[in-house]
Amino acid sequence: MIDQAQAALARAAADPQGAAARSEYLTFRLGAEEYAIDILKVQEIRNYEAATAIANAPAHVKGVVNLRGVIVPIVDLRVLLGLENADYTSFTVVIVLNLGKRTVGVVVDAVSDVIQLTGEQVRAAPDFSGAVDTRYVLGLGTVDDRMLILADIERLLAGEDDTFGDQTAH
Repeated sequence: MIDQAQAALARAAADPQGAAARSEYLTFRLGAEEYAIDILKVQEIRNYEAATAIANAPAHVKGVVNLRGVIVPIVDLRVLLGLENADYTSFTVVIVLNLGKRTVGVVVDAVSDVIQLTGEQVRAAPDFSGAVDTRYVLGLGTVDDRMLILADIERLLAGEDDTFGDQTAH
């Protein structure tokens, strides 16, 4: 599955205007839910490897890894979203993201695939009247019998405390 997603990433990188026009998303699993993020924010997908822990880091920051000379913070999305902790398995991957001036890796249970969504397949997030924080939800996408949570990954990772600030990883 990682190889298929990597091939789709290469195609999107080769034609960024075409990918944006098609609204392509990388889908991944966290527990029983399936999420989708803009493929243009994805740099690569890597097998999970333990990160070097950083003292006093928030619980969702697993540490850092050296990615070809770039020190990349690794965030466990399960912990960040308040989901139950998962065991890291052979399906666990890190999605490396380019978010403006920042490079961040996010740990997810598994990568599903790369999909294309049309405007008709995307619905606004429901209004929970403040009971549920939906600031990070761009909408809900439907593909066949699948429901995808379209996440604003930059807003999700910025959060209220802005763990990563405006750091650049060079």
